[in-house]
Amino acid sequence: MNIDSIKDGIVIDHIKPKTALSIYNALKLSDLDCSVAMITNVKSKKMGRKDIIKIDKNIDLDLNILGYLDPNITINIIQNGQRVEKKHIELPKEVVNIIKCKNPRCITSVEQELNHIFVLTDKEKGIYRCKYCETMKEE
Repeated sequence: MNIDSIKDGIVIDHIKPKTALSIYNALKLSDLDCSVAMITNVKSKKMGRKDIIKIDKNIDLDLNILGYLDPNITINIIQNGQRVEKKHIELPKEVVNIIKCKNPRCITSVEQELNHIFVLTDKEKGIYRCKYCETMKEE
């Protein structure tokens, strides 16, 4: 299979296999007016298998969404056909409106306009808890 290189844009690389579609949807990439290539199950020396997303335009990416969904991905910024920057993503310390609190007694269940804020409480295990009621994010 041959996927063309991009002249100016972004390559989201080292995505866990079979998770590119969830990243595509979370970032609302279908709303873009440019080409977006999603390549899944690519052979990788480092990971065995991986997914890749190529965006044929430089856009602002929500790094909190990316870090929450897959903290091991890399973001490559391409200009004039060359990689000019490589970013490594980490788990964000706090996520807003990415996770919804499932606790029916949480204030976010009553106050509809209130942001759902989750705080990283265990970096090693990737555990997030609701800022308001301390409910742990369910898998």
